[in-house]
Amino acid sequence: MGWEEVSVRGYAEFELAAREQQRRGRRVFAYFSGDKDPASGTSWCPDCVKAEPIVRAELLNMPEASVFIYCQVGDRTYWKDPSNEFRKNLKLTGVPTLLKYGTPQKLVEEECFKSELVRMLFTED
Repeated sequence: MGWEEVSVRGYAEFELAAREQQRRGRRVFAYFSGDKDPASGTSWCPDCVKAEPIVRAELLNMPEASVFIYCQVGDRTYWKDPSNEFRKNLKLTGVPTLLKYGTPQKLVEEECFKSELVRMLFTED
């Protein structure tokens, strides 16, 4: 496995992790999901639950020395607030979202259900 996974929760942790990895010259891919319930391990977001195994199955196609950041965006109430930091600063419109950090390339909601689109995001420059 030539890539690394980093798990974070919240915008501040995400920004810190993404910037650190970019400083190291690594390509950063980020997957944004609704928070998972600690007891059940399941997200409040049904689309996130459906998309995660599809995205994870394609991780083997990530470029060498890249980083996959798994970011929990918060609870449903925080996510629905139009002024939350993910919406304001990263222009996220839905979860799940998979993006190539620092580029306009991203997959939103149902696009994350399509393994061929996920693979393309990981493999194309």
